[in-house]
Amino acid sequence: MKSYDQNLASMVQELKKEAKVLGSLTGEEKNRGLQRVIEALESEEETILQANKEDLEKARRAGVRESLVDRLALDSDRLTAMKEALREVIALKDPVWSSGKTWTLENGLTLSKMTVPLGVVGIIYESRPNVTVDAFALGFKSGNGVLLRGSSSALNSNRALVGAIHRGLKAAGISPKVLGFIDDDRRELVLEMLHMKGKIDLIIPRGGKGLIDFVVENAKVPTVETGVGNCHLYVDAEGDLSMAMEILKNGKMQRPGVCNALETLLVHEAVAEAFIKKLSQELEGVTLHGCELTEKYISVEKATEADWKEEFLDLILAVRVVKDLPEAIEHIDQYGTGHSEAIVTNNYQHAQAFQRKVDAAAVYVNASTRFTDGGAFGFGGEMGISTQKVHARGPMGLEELVTTKYIARGEGQIR
Repeated sequence: MKSYDQNLASMVQELKKEAKVLGSLTGEEKNRGLQRVIEALESEEETILQANKEDLEKARRAGVRESLVDRLALDSDRLTAMKEALREVIALKDPVWSSGKTWTLENGLTLSKMTVPLGVVGIIYESRPNVTVDAFALGFKSGNGVLLRGSSSALNSNRALVGAIHRGLKAAGISPKVLGFIDDDRRELVLEMLHMKGKIDLIIPRGGKGLIDFVVENAKVPTVETGVGNCHLYVDAEGDLSMAMEILKNGKMQRPGVCNALETLLVHEAVAEAFIKKLSQELEGVTLHGCELTEKYISVEKATEADWKEEFLDLILAVRVVKDLPEAIEHIDQYGTGHSEAIVTNNYQHAQAFQRKVDAAAVYVNASTRFTDGGAFGFGGEMGISTQKVHARGPMGLEELVTTKYIARGEGQIR
């Protein structure tokens, strides 16, 4: 009997072969496949929700905190959002075999820079079963075979979702083998994936710092570093304080367990007293860790050096009073993770300076960091949010899942 590792190698080999077929499908054929997947998700909703219920019960028995249980949870509304994301992907332009540049040399040779699929993309992710559908949809539309390796916490949910996707593809006359799923939670299989250089073309980790660091440090396959979000909101002396409070509540309290949630609040000293005194009332249920100046205005836990570095993923907020915009930017430079940063200000020059000087994938003026999301950006979902600078940065949609090929057309030219 073959070992699972041999089966994994076989799965990837088959995936690579089917990816070549997928890469030559027309946009209409791929859209038909996506539509059939939507129909399969609709018909199997009860099965999917029951599988998710089993995962939720297991997580709660294990003592997982509720902010992280929320990342795992599915309901009818979230399934509807998944199907809507698929419809958005259907509506997007096919990114494959498009030329952004064609030119002719003096010798008559015509060159075209064409977009082509990457090949096989592996996704290693924690919780969040919506990633299963997002990753499939974007990988499929961009002509890539996708290999999924979710976490043990979402194994039942992912198994049900992948089953529905496979049945939808089959109904469209497309091989289900364009989507591979590792139905096994052993960590050594992650290492096996990471060492499949030449077989897997790109690996994207989605999860906490531990997972991302493990992937980046051990991979022989090219990877994209994603997701760790120590996100900041800076309230400027010339900011609208009512607006700032609403942005803060949205960024911290709506879904504290996601990577674009706010973790640190920076407040200009000129408005610190007026703004900070309202935090206890406005941020009910949020534990505040504050600097010495914050302690002048409200009762908080004393902030430590570790707090400024922390992605809490919980109802915890670090608060610091700063003397001016440069000090706020200096703090973000020192502790930020390059994910999403925001300023609230009515001063145009301050807004411009913040946008230009803060080094992050997404920078907001008078808006919530919660918008850093492929769906919110109009990408129909995302493969992940890249916090590196090569080859992609920010939410990764269809355009980030293709590479280029140069096509040369001649009439016998030689050099």
